[in-house]
Amino acid sequence: MKKWAVGIRTKLLLFSSFLLVIPYLGYQFVWELETYLRIGQEQTLVGTARAVATALHERPALFNNQSAFLSNVRPGKDLYAHRIAYPIQLDGRLSDWQDYQDLMIDYGSENLIEQSQVYRPQSLNFKHMVGQFDKYLYAMFEVTDDSVLYRPQNALRIDRNDYVQIALINAQGEFNRFAIAPYGPGWVNAFRLDEHAEGITPLGLERAIQGQWRETDTGYILELRFPLSMLSSNIAFAITDVDDPNDRRAAYVMGTADPATSDDLGTVLIPSPNIERIIKGLKYSNARVWVVDKHMRVLARSGDIQQSAGVAETRSSTTATQTGWFARFEHSVLKPLYYRILTRPPNEFIDDLADAFALQGQDIANALQGAPDTLWRLSPDNKAVILSAAHPIFIDGDVMGAVVVEQTTHGIRTLRNQALEKQFNFILAVMLLGVASLFLIASRISTRIRRLRDNTESAIDANGKIIGEIEVSRSSDEIGDLSRSFQHVLTKLTQYNHYLENMASRLSHELRTPVAVVNSSLDNLMIDPDAKDRHIYVERAKQGISRLSKILNSMSEATRLEEAIKRSEHENFVLNDVLKGCVEGFGMTHPDTQYVLENNLQNAALAGSPELFAQMLDKVLSNATEFCEIGHPISIRVFEKDKRLAISISNRGPLLPANMQQQLLESMVSVRASNDAESSHLGLGLFIANMIVQYHHGKLSIDNLPDHTGVIVLMMFDKQ
Repeated sequence: MKKWAVGIRTKLLLFSSFLLVIPYLGYQFVWELETYLRIGQEQTLVGTARAVATALHERPALFNNQSAFLSNVRPGKDLYAHRIAYPIQLDGRLSDWQDYQDLMIDYGSENLIEQSQVYRPQSLNFKHMVGQFDKYLYAMFEVTDDSVLYRPQNALRIDRNDYVQIALINAQGEFNRFAIAPYGPGWVNAFRLDEHAEGITPLGLERAIQGQWRETDTGYILELRFPLSMLSSNIAFAITDVDDPNDRRAAYVMGTADPATSDDLGTVLIPSPNIERIIKGLKYSNARVWVVDKHMRVLARSGDIQQSAGVAETRSSTTATQTGWFARFEHSVLKPLYYRILTRPPNEFIDDLADAFALQGQDIANALQGAPDTLWRLSPDNKAVILSAAHPIFIDGDVMGAVVVEQTTHGIRTLRNQALEKQFNFILAVMLLGVASLFLIASRISTRIRRLRDNTESAIDANGKIIGEIEVSRSSDEIGDLSRSFQHVLTKLTQYNHYLENMASRLSHELRTPVAVVNSSLDNLMIDPDAKDRHIYVERAKQGISRLSKILNSMSEATRLEEAIKRSEHENFVLNDVLKGCVEGFGMTHPDTQYVLENNLQNAALAGSPELFAQMLDKVLSNATEFCEIGHPISIRVFEKDKRLAISISNRGPLLPANMQQQLLESMVSVRASNDAESSHLGLGLFIANMIVQYHHGKLSIDNLPDHTGVIVLMMFDKQ
């Protein structure tokens, strides 16, 4: 099965996928920028809340109703007059209240004020809420009553039937009570009651309190309206249920608070028109502003969160109406692709605080403790991110409320999207250009490499014989350098093949003489085994065998040395000690030759193996001794050259052949012309010496002396 190969073009195309990191980095940068924009928006919103709060500081008239001074808000007793968008039609039907059903409060057993019998839920319970429109307060009651009893015709008493009580304190601080006791369903007005008399004593008709009573299958519905000028902030509503038509005694009294005494009244919070006038202009500030009291109940509101986008949105300069080809391509292809990652700000989202009469949040809680704070939250449908900032309102050093300013991050998200669109367009162009360039470069490189491959293959035949040359590239890049290296290697291989071809004749020459000696000696012994001089034949055969053994040892010496180098560990040794020992040894074994050691660096040290270094000196000195003219000394010098440690060994004698300086360092290369049968020369000495010098991180060179009187071997090492 053929292995699938990946070419350079494919690899470069794969590696070019790392360019995708660029849009990711751009995306991260824009996200970081969005973070800083959000921080800026947060600081701006806190500044807006502080500015609005400054306009409300130390203005007690805005918080002079009694509800503002409550220590806590009692649900069901302390009421909130919700802002109503349109005036309620008093028809006894709840169609006008449909949008506010979630704001209605259920009243049951826990709201009983009086009872003369065991409470039954089906006998009496009701839903109730109050609302404010213009200068009127509206109230609705959806009452469940299993037996509705109306006031008898021509009856003077109004408490022997089902009726509704209203108790309030007016703007002058007077306690007023009213009762609604109709003869039957229809339009109703209230009776003013004598607040000094016990029980229900009507004084006259109060036409300012108007309403409609309509009977239902489960009870009745009562809608009321009266002017806001009739009350300050204290109010109570109570429903009296009479079930027995005979004794007509009240079975239950249930309500928001006990209407009998002024001390037990609840409160009603009506959004402040004065505060609303102050913050009315803020609806143009691209934010929604709330003012809440210290119980987090809304006193005023301005602006619409749907339009509060924070940073002003700008339109992209490239739109679908543009006729340019890139504009059309961007609109139909790029933007749909981008917005698989990006998110557009929604045109609308669910606003859970649209009709809120009380706010919640840690930012408001902290503001009511006197510390400004901010809060990030998601809309209920998770489509919008809303930022709110709260700042306390101080009156005489006390916190009487807080200003809450809200904005969405739609503007920031739009700016982020526009920035990413432009950035992605630029990055896409750069990536396309980069990939195309890489593809062209890869194609050019692969073409040149294939050409070099073809040239290399054509230079060698199927049997491995070199039959040609590689065309050298003139290019200065790596491929040109590689072609020149291939040509150099091919030249070396040509020389080496030539050497191998001639090695047979060299080995034949070296082996022929000892083999002939052994054969002739053995032949003589076989002819005349009892000859007197047979010991001479045996001795000559042993000499031949010894010479053969030396030849084999010399051939395997380089291999053994390589193994020794691999096993050898580096150690620091003093160079002078090794040189001195080798020179003295050669002086003893070659008394006819003078060795002169000149060391200018007595404390020089090397890292390596002193034994291998001594073996290298032995090879070089042996060479110098063999070629040195009689009567002339061999000079060994240690000195510093080009900030490196240098050792030179020179001798007078025959010069090196031309162009043989580097070849002498190769294996089995020799320039000896000796035909001495007692010795063999395979040309391994300098090869082994060079190998040891390289092990010691040095370089060995051999050349003729400048005055052409002999030969010098120079070794250069890095200083320790």
